[in-house]
Amino acid sequence: MPALVLLQLRSVGLPELIVLVLLFGILGSFVFWIWMLIDAATKLRGDDKIVWVIIIAVTHVIGALIYFIAKRPRYIRVDPMEWRT
Repeated sequence: MPALVLLQLRSVGLPELIVLVLLFGILGSFVFWIWMLIDAATKLRGDDKIVWVIIIAVTHVIGALIYFIAKRPRYIRVDPMEWRT
């Protein structure tokens, strides 16, 4: 039985590999989009939250990537001691 499974795994060609890469890429981008949407909805406040959630929801992965690069690092770098005041 294991030899049969190995034989089937070895017969994966380029078209199957391309399909697998595309599926994992689509799944990964969807997970990233949901992660950034939840992050913007929970971590931001006020009008900033509404604007970013709309941008991410409408532009999907591109908006999520823009949010990740432009907005998210700002609140990660904030010193936790500042939150206590």
